[in-house]
Amino acid sequence: MRDLLPYAACFFAFFSTGFLMLATWTDCWMVNADDSLEVSTKCRGLWWECVTNSFDGIRTCDDYDSIYAEHPLKLVLTRALMITADILAGLGFAALLLGLHCVKFLPEEPYVKVRICFVAGTTLLIAGAPGIIGSVWYAVDVYVERTSLIFHNIFLGIQYKFGWSCWLGMAGSVGCFLAGAVLTCGLYLFKDVDPERSYSYSTRKPYSTAGTSRAKSYTAPRTETAKMYAVDTRV
Repeated sequence: MRDLLPYAACFFAFFSTGFLMLATWTDCWMVNADDSLEVSTKCRGLWWECVTNSFDGIRTCDDYDSIYAEHPLKLVLTRALMITADILAGLGFAALLLGLHCVKFLPEEPYVKVRICFVAGTTLLIAGAPGIIGSVWYAVDVYVERTSLIFHNIFLGIQYKFGWSCWLGMAGSVGCFLAGAVLTCGLYLFKDVDPERSYSYSTRKPYSTAGTSRAKSYTAPRTETAKMYAVDTRV
């Protein structure tokens, strides 16, 4: 059971890291709502804004200003949080690959590989924090902005809701939490459950001890008999 936990965590970590990176570098964090008076679909991401015409399907994108230009606080912090989550998730996934039993890295040190998996799980848990904070905060800000406009009867012709990129960020963060929990809590709970290794160790050690004692007890009578035989031959 314990040997299967890193592989289950690797499954979650693979998709979670991919979701986080896709969320960071795609353009649909905000999308115009269905009740907007628009004939095109507008998506806003962290780096650019794209417009897709509903009739001919032509898609045009405009990059935001330079990263050194003045941007809204929501945009700057979400960028920083998602990039941090991407880096940590990538490092955690790479470390997890080194800790798998099928990877020929330190094959004679199983305890070290378990420690590597534990470090990878901790890194993935940490990676999930900025990812979930950035994506949820962005979604809540979009929802509050839209709700406040509706509450004050202000209609600007277009209203936004959070899009699928934001959902990817949330899913990737939750996946990082799951992978990290499997690697840390799971390995800790099953640290004493390894029947095959304990069985081989318990059978090997008593056998060697018994064999040594039998060898000692067996060689002693042979030595005494040899001495008696030598005395008899002299007489």
